[in-house]
Amino acid sequence: MKISVELTFTPIQDNYEPAIINFIKALRASGFEIKENPLSTQVYGDYQKVMQLLNKEIEVALNSVERGLMYMKIVKSDRSDYEPHF
Repeated sequence: MKISVELTFTPIQDNYEPAIINFIKALRASGFEIKENPLSTQVYGDYQKVMQLLNKEIEVALNSVERGLMYMKIVKSDRSDYEPHF
């Protein structure tokens, strides 16, 4: 099953940028299709493989901060080719 996942990592602390940058770099290195914008990062691929990656990298990211939030949305389909029609 193909999925699309939108992630927003929000450390609640000063000096938050290194944690976000490291999280995004780990996702980029995964080999999955990754898209980024100023508010979130999207990951596209097979459910089992994507969730295995996210299980590991979300734990690493949350352990790298004192306090933080991780928002995640999952869509059951590969939406990587989405183009607005308006």
